[in-house]
Amino acid sequence: MFDGRNSGHSSFSSRGDGMHTPEHAHGMDAAPSTRRGKQNRRSDIEVMKERFAKLLLGEDMSGGGDGVTSALALSNAITKLADSMFGEQMKLQPMYPETKEIWRKEMDWLLSVIDHIVQFVPSKQMGKNGQVTEIMVTKQRDDLLTNIPALRKLDSVLLETLDNFKDQKDFWYVPRDIEDADHNGDWRRDENWWLPVVKVPTDGLSEESRRWLQNQKDSVAQVLKAATAINAHVLSEMHIPENYIDSLPKNGKTSLGDFLYKSITEECFDPDYFVSFLDLSTEHKVLDLKNRIEASMVIWKRKMCQKEKDGKSQWGSTVSLEKRELFEVRAETILVMLKQQFPGIPQSSLEVSKIKNNKDVGQAILESYSRVLESLASKIMSRIENVLEADRLVQRQLMGEVETRSESEAESEYEESEKVVAAETPNSRKLSDFIGWRLSSDTKKHSSMSDIEFFHKVEQEKEKPMMKSPRALPKKFSYLAKLENMRSPSDRH
Repeated sequence: MFDGRNSGHSSFSSRGDGMHTPEHAHGMDAAPSTRRGKQNRRSDIEVMKERFAKLLLGEDMSGGGDGVTSALALSNAITKLADSMFGEQMKLQPMYPETKEIWRKEMDWLLSVIDHIVQFVPSKQMGKNGQVTEIMVTKQRDDLLTNIPALRKLDSVLLETLDNFKDQKDFWYVPRDIEDADHNGDWRRDENWWLPVVKVPTDGLSEESRRWLQNQKDSVAQVLKAATAINAHVLSEMHIPENYIDSLPKNGKTSLGDFLYKSITEECFDPDYFVSFLDLSTEHKVLDLKNRIEASMVIWKRKMCQKEKDGKSQWGSTVSLEKRELFEVRAETILVMLKQQFPGIPQSSLEVSKIKNNKDVGQAILESYSRVLESLASKIMSRIENVLEADRLVQRQLMGEVETRSESEAESEYEESEKVVAAETPNSRKLSDFIGWRLSSDTKKHSSMSDIEFFHKVEQEKEKPMMKSPRALPKKFSYLAKLENMRSPSDRH
């Protein structure tokens, strides 16, 4: 079988000796340089022959005709070439010059096929006698004429984005095993355990670096959006294989399940709430949801087409045509949201089936080229987000230290103020000093009371009758007088 990863590495090594002339060899005579150029050209020709031989054989090296179609062979070749070039792009750094040259050169070879995919269009030709005749001329197919230049531009933008990280010194990478050793093996493992750990300065990234990284991320996000749109459009234009249709259930409710079908077919439907309510914690669950929704959409579309064609559906249905169209729009909205929220999600069963059974070479090139660019853009965005997340972690740690320091300083200031208040209390003035009351010796015993307690005590003293002499006893109140005093102030007045 055709192994694009191994072949990519072999082409890299076979041309590594003659790709660049060493600096100390510039003063040598032209003969070795000429021989090196001929060897380089011969190696390129040999690699190109090998590529197209495998394409013509349909990845069947036996030559028995059991290979795949030309469309699938080209799609696999582009996919495997991209895997060999970008499969180990674990850091934000430029591609090696040799790797970049191989990528561009071999992509030019594979894309050269589109120059010969043409369509006939009418044209007018004027003869020597001045008579105008209509003839048919060839023209590159419209979808290729529009999308291939756009994909090449997106390709260049992604490579330029990686080149922008050439001289950056604001962050660096530490191998995961070293990070584990420094933390005694307790480093938090996640789904990106195989990636190196991003490190930023102890005070975090500068504001300028943070803005620059965000601008790079926004630029790559635009590339991702454009590549995703092209890929989705091409897949939608591909024919749905019959073997996929035969594997579907008879109705969309069976494909979705009772819960999903009820949620989508409700009168009030909110796609944001629907997606947020689902369990999308793993990649498998997201892919399963995508498969169910796409299967139901195919069922609904097929029923609508069959009803419009024959007047009735071969599968039968109790759902009206208008409602089925509404359900289809809702399902398509959910698929778009899943694609945006999980850009790196694997291909669904419908997409894999379309690619395997597709026989249109032009569509195969557009689909595979846009897919590998979508994957690369998603990977670059993820690497940028790792750096920004490391910066946010440092910022949170700094904020925590500042808050802890502020709390300790506030506590120390409060303790100092308490000491000052305690020292000044014997000479401080009481509430009675401001009101102007003169307290008896018995009342002064309660100088340690709070102001509220003191106020109530004075009120009680005021309600007592004035004594004629120190020896005189207070006049006793009768029971009715006590009841009178217990009434509310409004009743008393």
